[in-house]
Amino acid sequence: MAGEESTILLEALEGLTLEDFQEFKKKLPHTDIKGGWNIGRDELEKVTHPSSLISYMGDSYREGAAMDIAISLFEEMNQRDLAEKILDEKVKEYKQKYTEHVAREFLQYKEANSCLGENLSVRDGYTNLTIARKSWDQHGDEPGDVSSDTVTTQTLLEPSKDGQVPPITVLVGASGMGKTMTIRKVMMEWVEGTLCTQFDYVFCIDCKELSFSKEVSMVDLISKCCPQQRMPAGRILGNPEKILFIFDSFEALGLPLAQPKDELSTDPTEAKPLETTLLSLLRRTVLPESSVLIATRPAALQSLGQCLEGKHYVEILGFSPAAREEYFHRYFGNDNKADVAFRFTRGNEVLYSLCVIPVMSWTVCTVLERELYERNQLLACSKTTTQMIMFYLSWLMKHRVSNAWQNLQQFLHKLCSLAADGIWKHKVLFEEKEIEDQGLNQPQLLSLFLNEKGLEKGTDHVNVYSFSHLHLQELFAAMFYVLEDQDGMVSDSRILAKDVNMLLESYHTSRMDLNVTVRLLFGLVNPKSVEYAGEGIGCRISLQPREDLLRWLQTRPRGTSHPREVMKIEDLDTFHLLFETNEKSFVQSVLGSFTGIALQDVKLTLYDQAALCFCIKQWAGLLSVTLRSCSFHQQHHRQEPAKGLPRQSWRQEELHSPLHPLCQALGHPGSSLQSLRLQWCGLTEGDSGALGTLLATLPSLVHLELGDGALGDDGVRMLCAGLRQPGCQLRVLR
Repeated sequence: MAGEESTILLEALEGLTLEDFQEFKKKLPHTDIKGGWNIGRDELEKVTHPSSLISYMGDSYREGAAMDIAISLFEEMNQRDLAEKILDEKVKEYKQKYTEHVAREFLQYKEANSCLGENLSVRDGYTNLTIARKSWDQHGDEPGDVSSDTVTTQTLLEPSKDGQVPPITVLVGASGMGKTMTIRKVMMEWVEGTLCTQFDYVFCIDCKELSFSKEVSMVDLISKCCPQQRMPAGRILGNPEKILFIFDSFEALGLPLAQPKDELSTDPTEAKPLETTLLSLLRRTVLPESSVLIATRPAALQSLGQCLEGKHYVEILGFSPAAREEYFHRYFGNDNKADVAFRFTRGNEVLYSLCVIPVMSWTVCTVLERELYERNQLLACSKTTTQMIMFYLSWLMKHRVSNAWQNLQQFLHKLCSLAADGIWKHKVLFEEKEIEDQGLNQPQLLSLFLNEKGLEKGTDHVNVYSFSHLHLQELFAAMFYVLEDQDGMVSDSRILAKDVNMLLESYHTSRMDLNVTVRLLFGLVNPKSVEYAGEGIGCRISLQPREDLLRWLQTRPRGTSHPREVMKIEDLDTFHLLFETNEKSFVQSVLGSFTGIALQDVKLTLYDQAALCFCIKQWAGLLSVTLRSCSFHQQHHRQEPAKGLPRQSWRQEELHSPLHPLCQALGHPGSSLQSLRLQWCGLTEGDSGALGTLLATLPSLVHLELGDGALGDDGVRMLCAGLRQPGCQLRVLR
C-alpha cells in the first residue's frame, strides 16, 4: 500500500474507539473484494493495533482497494465523517495521478510519421491557427455572424458576447488542419493551470478508439481516459459542472446521430449503445451541467447541427502568413535554414497556399530539410496536394527502403486495399488480424506507413494500427481505384470492386466524407502524377478512369431547373477537383459545358482562391460570375514582412486586396466575362483598386453589381478612375 494511503487510513483507524476498531475487524472478512483475497479470522485475531491491520490489508488487497473497503465499512458503521475524509483524500490523490497521466500522454507527440525522429514537445511544436466563428444557420440572404481571429487555446472556450460559455463547442477543420494538436495544447494548458481552470477534470476521448465499443456508459468513457487508475466515479460525477469532455476525431464514429430506438439515458453509470450514450450527452439528458468540446471534420457538421442547440461553431482555417513563417522557424530551429526554406516556399504561390494547411507545412518542411538542394524537383511537384503527398512518399521510400523493391510494390497494393476498405467503413483503426489477412504483417514496411498502438478491448489487450496521417490513408484509398494490377498478383475476392463510378455516385449523393479521397483521385490521373508515381514509388497508375471522372463532372447536376437557363457551377468543390488534376486540357473539357459561376455563403481561403483562379484562367467561355454573401480570407494582415523578403516586394504585396487574385484571373487574356455580381461580400475601400483595374482592362465586362459594400469615398474615386479609362465598356453599374 502506498505510503500516503497508509497514513490516511492509520489516522482514521486510530480515531476509532476500541469497540469500533473491533467491529471494523469483525466486518473485514465478509467484504467482497475482486482481485484479492480476504484476511482470515485467525490472522485478524492477532491484530491489536491499526498499523498492523493496515499492513495486512496492504498485503491482501490490490492497490487502491484498501481505501475503498475502509470507506465502505465506515459508512456501514455510520462513521460518515471518517468515510468522507478518506474519500476526499482519495479524490485528491486520484486527481493528482490523473493530472500526471495527462501530462505523460499529451506533452510529447510524434510527427505524422513515427519513423522520422524523436518525440516532440507540444510547448515547442504548437503554432497558433486562424479560425472563424460561424453560425449554424449561416445561409439565406444575409451572411451569418462571422468573426476571424487568431485562435489561441485560451480563446477557444471563451464566453460569448452575453458572457456565457457555451455548454458544447464544436471545432471544425478539414484533415490536417491541426485539430488534434489544438486539443493537445488545451490538455497541456489545463495541466499547467493556465486554461480551463474552472474544470477539475478534462477527459479527452479519441473517437477512433471508440469504434470497438458496442455498449458503454459515461463512466466507461471516462475510465478509457485513465484505465490504469481506480476512479472515484461517484465523487467526480457528483460535480458535473467541473467536467469538460473532449471528443477528438468525432467523424471517425460515422454515427448518424438520429434519435435512437432506445430512450436517451439519464444515468451516467448505465451502459447503452454507443450512439445512445453520446446522444444523451449532446442532448443534455445525462450530465447536463458538464461542458463538451467536439473536434470534427466538416463531414459530421450537418448531423451534429441537428442535435445541438448551440448557435455557433468555430472553424480552423489554417496558418496565417505570420504563422506559416513561425512554423518554419519552429520546425528547423536554425534561423538560417528556416529563412532559406521559407523564402523558397514563399516564392511559389501554389506551394505557399498549400502551406495554409498545417500538415502540408509539415510535409514541405520535412522534404526541404533534407532535399533543399533538389528544390527544382520539389518546385515541379508542388502544384497540388496530391503531388506533394506523392513527393513525400517518394522521399520516404528512397530514404527508408533499402531492398526488396518488388516486395514493396506488392505491399503497396495490399495497403491500398486496406485503406479503401477503411474509408468506406469509416475505419481508421485496424486490428492485427486485419493486417495479417491482408498480408501486411511485414514490420519493416508496415512501420513506414502505419503506427502501432496498444488498446483495451473488453478484458483483452490488443494491438491496433492506424495510418500515420489520415491524408495518407485517403491517398492510398484513391490509389486503390487507379493502380494497375501487377503481373502474377491474384485478385482477392474479399476486397472492394474497383468501381470508380460507384465511388463518385456515393460521394455525390450521400458520402461527403469521401471528399478528400475523390479529390486525390482526380490528382492521381494527371499524366505527370502517373509518371512520378512510376519513377518515385514504382507503381503503375492507369489513366483509364480519366474518362469516368471527366464524364461525371460534365453531367453532374448543377441545380438548373430549365434546359435553357445558363449552366452555372454552383459549388466550390468542382473547382478543387479540377485544380487537383492541374491539367489545362482536362479542365477546359469540363468547363466548356458551363458559362457561369454562382457561389453563395462561402468563405474563400487562400487555397480556395488558388483553385478558383486556376480554373477561371482556363475558362474562355465564362460569361458571368455571381458571389453572394461570400468573403475572402486576406493574404496579409498587419504584420512584419517575412524574413529575407525585400521590403519593396513586401510593400507591393501589402497593397493587394483580398479581391486582387480573383480580379487578376477574371482579366486573363482571352477572357469574355460580361457580368460580375459581388453581393454582400463585405467589400472595402482596398478592393476598389483591383475592381478599377479590371474595368479598365476588360472591355467585355458590361454589367457590375456591388451590393452592401463599404467602399468609402476613396474607394469610389478609385472605381471611377477605372470607369474613365478608354478600355472600360461598362453599361450597367449597381
